[in-house]
This record gives sequence, structure tokens and C-alpha cells, in this order.
Amino acid sequence: MKAIGATSADRSSLTFIDLAEPVPGPHDLLVKVAAVAVNPVDTKIRKTLGGSLEPRVLGWDAAGTVVAVGSEVADFRVDDEVFYAGDVTRPGSNSELQLVDSRIVAHKPTTIGFAEAAAWPLVSLTAWELLFERMGVDEHGGDAGKALLVINGAGGVGSALIQLAKHAGLEVIATASRENTETWCRDLGADHVVSHREPLAPQLSALGFSEVPFIVNLHEPSAYWQQMGELIAPLGAIGMIVEPLEALKIGDPFKAKCVRIAWEFMFSRSKFQTHDMSRQGEILEEIACRIEAGQLKPLMTRNLGTITPDHLREAHEALEGGSVYGKWVLEGWA
Repeated sequence: MKAIGATSADRSSLTFIDLAEPVPGPHDLLVKVAAVAVNPVDTKIRKTLGGSLEPRVLGWDAAGTVVAVGSEVADFRVDDEVFYAGDVTRPGSNSELQLVDSRIVAHKPTTIGFAEAAAWPLVSLTAWELLFERMGVDEHGGDAGKALLVINGAGGVGSALIQLAKHAGLEVIATASRENTETWCRDLGADHVVSHREPLAPQLSALGFSEVPFIVNLHEPSAYWQQMGELIAPLGAIGMIVEPLEALKIGDPFKAKCVRIAWEFMFSRSKFQTHDMSRQGEILEEIACRIEAGQLKPLMTRNLGTITPDHLREAHEALEGGSVYGKWVLEGWA
């Protein structure tokens, strides 16, 4: 089968390779990949490669069709259309055929195509787990009316999180730095948009907020650590997904305010085979239902065309340059 692998940290190492067709394990689905999306994790893992002779297949967002099922799979059948993020410890989705544990897979929304579906899994799982499971926001509206600050709202995770937060009844303040990303955040439902290139407190004050009970930082934490300490309300929660470049001082004002500091890593459940790993499949089924009901707006902002090394290199370069908002997708094999 055809796949795209990387052998070094350089984007130029992304190239077509031939691999043997994988055989499903007991819980696995073998999926014929129709579309994939790109995420920062792709570039981060590529940069760790040290010139190994063994290519690494990247890609952790896919939509496709089931072609074989493992002996213990009960919820999927051959020819089912599915979408999933996958498992960072296994080969990725930049491959014509991919094995994925059925417990972290869901049926693709029937109202959208493969390309649009591939944009959703990783970021919707990250946003859902961070907001509702790690930070403790009530997904059923028990926190309606409370304010949420989303730093870097136009990225993939922010694009999903803004929508989930609005459906939970929160008042969303998103940050952006360009006219097109500000418009994007507002179109997704953000009530207010401020600039993350300027001090946040004066901008929030002008909107009538002296503090907020929830902050999601989808950027490098140390860059906003002091500002978050000033803005977070007592007994509030701060959620993060990016490793800090500098040591973070977990003391006052965070201790004095009894702030919950919540980390989210979407691959934790599959990496550690947690007892609730199937929760990810359930979350994605809920996302699919909301998409079919018209409650969620599309995340895909660009379809680069077929799944080729050239198109993947273009996507990696754009991600590393910070020009991507929403999600970029590739569809079909050349």
C-alpha cells in the first residue's frame, strides 16, 4: 500500500513509501483512508526525527471506509464510513490503509463529505475533553452566562472549542491578531474578540470584565502566565494544551485564588490504554450528531487537494509559519 513517511526533521523528508497491508488486531478497524487533516502535532513529531532509516508515518486526523474488522469489534462493520484522530503511538493516517482501535472511532456524519469530516476529530476531542472533563465546565448549561477567555481562538482547537462553549451557554471572549482570524472567531460564535498582541486586561476591562472564571490558553503558556494570573477569578479554572517554554510558577496568585490548572493531551487515553478509552468514540459520536443537526459550523478552511508529499510539505510549512486558521485538509490519493 502507498503511504507518506518522514525520516528526518526536515519537511523535505516527507516522501511516498510502500508498506505491507496491516492486519487488524482484536479491537482494530482497517480503514481505507479517504481524507486527512494536518495538525501541529504532525510538525512537532516530525521535528523529533533524527535521520532514522525507518520512515515515520504521520497524520492524526482521518475519515474513510472500514474494509476489515478485528475479532472483538462489535459496533462497526465493513463499508461503514468513519472518522477518528487515532493513536500517536501507532502509524498515522497518511497512508492508504490504517489500523485504528475501534474504541476511539465514530461513524462519520452523514451530512458532510470525507474532507470536512477529517477536520473534526483531533480538535473536537481536545476541546471537549479540556472544557468539559478537565476544566469542569457543565456541558449541559449549568455554567450558562459565565465568561470564557480563549487565547488563540482561530486555531483548530479554538475553532471547535468556541462552538462547544457557546452551546454550553458560556459568554466567549476569543483572541485573534488578524482581520481574517477575528472574523473567523466571530463567525464561529465568539461574543467578543480581542487582540493577543496587546495586554489583555485593559481590553477585557473595556468590555466590562475585571476577571473571568474560565481561561483556555491554546498558545505557549509562559507567554500569558502573568496575565492569566491577573484575570482568572477566584475558584476559576485554566486549561492548557501546549508545553511551556519556561518554568511556570504555580504559586500566588493561583494558589491564593484556588485556581484549577488543567492540562489536556488528547492521546492520553489511547497511549495509556485507560479504562475509559471508549469515551473518545462516544464523544465523536456526539460531535457527529451535532454536525448532522446543524449545530456546528465547518472547520475546514482549505482543501489542499490529493494526499501527496508536496501538499503535506505545504501544510507543514504553513502550520510552522502560523498562517493556518481553522483546519487544512487533503483528500484522495494521486
